[in-house]
Amino acid sequence: MNSKARITAIGSYVPNKIMSNDDLEKIVDTSDEWIVQRTGMKERRIAAENEFTSTLCIRAVNDLIKRYGVNIQDVDMIIVPTTTSDFAIPSTASMIQDAFGIPEAGAIDVNAACAGLTYGLHLANCLITSGLHRKVLVIAGETLSKVTDYTDRTSCVLFGDGAGAMLVEYDAEQPSFLSYIQDTKGSSGKHLYRTALRNEWYGEPLRDSEKMVQNGREVYKWATRTVPEGMEKLLEQANIKMKDLNWFVPHSANLRMIESICEKKGFPIEKVLTSMVYYGNTSSASIVLALDLAVKDGRVTQDDVLLLIGFGGGFTYTGLIVKWGVPSNIKE
Repeated sequence: MNSKARITAIGSYVPNKIMSNDDLEKIVDTSDEWIVQRTGMKERRIAAENEFTSTLCIRAVNDLIKRYGVNIQDVDMIIVPTTTSDFAIPSTASMIQDAFGIPEAGAIDVNAACAGLTYGLHLANCLITSGLHRKVLVIAGETLSKVTDYTDRTSCVLFGDGAGAMLVEYDAEQPSFLSYIQDTKGSSGKHLYRTALRNEWYGEPLRDSEKMVQNGREVYKWATRTVPEGMEKLLEQANIKMKDLNWFVPHSANLRMIESICEKKGFPIEKVLTSMVYYGNTSSASIVLALDLAVKDGRVTQDDVLLLIGFGGGFTYTGLIVKWGVPSNIKE
């Protein structure tokens, strides 16, 4: 993989409001024990009434700028992976362009559900490596609490809100991207959806709802089969061994799912980065939130080799092996 792009900065933001498992016990038939046993989650962050995906994304970018002292006025493309855009039109990316007054930049949203962050990074790498762009801002953000059905005890315990930003720049000498994979199983889209203009699946009625609807069992079966296969392909393409990985950073969907994936691959759970325990499933934002937690506490350092893999609605997944290019001497 002849990449010419490097990840150079990271930032994140989560809302102040915390929804604990005890809080959920008060609104739905569940318990802390039941949630932890099945998901590993203890808390999730919930956006305020006046906070939307663009709000969270803007604050994540501000965090990136504050910590790394970078200039984003010469960014030439803004990519926002999200499933919860403020509006259908305009894009959340356009709103971020306006908030920072970035001149002459393209701006697009990417809807790849929980694979959004890895899709966004892959697109950034492609744009820069092709020579068409030199500096791309990727901001994954979600306000899933606004589309969560809090009467559905099996799914409402999962979702939280948050955003993370990553800067990708031209660097042919020390590129971050070592390998990538992508795959889609579109026939399974009916197992994880939110209706919009349609409420049927090729003649098959769907639940008519603006809320998230998920068949957790089908998602679990697909992920625990597909992700281990994807990990193997990524390692083979990069010509590295499992033992050479410093960290595995999967989408933080469910801790039990990740434990199953690691068991199948013989990968130590101690070398896995997640964000779901205190942030819940934040869809496209979960990987960048997990990464930034580890950057802040010093677990992830420059030149670490990371395997990132996002998977979810579509069904679609994208995986990357990256050499972490962000310097550790950040501003605080």
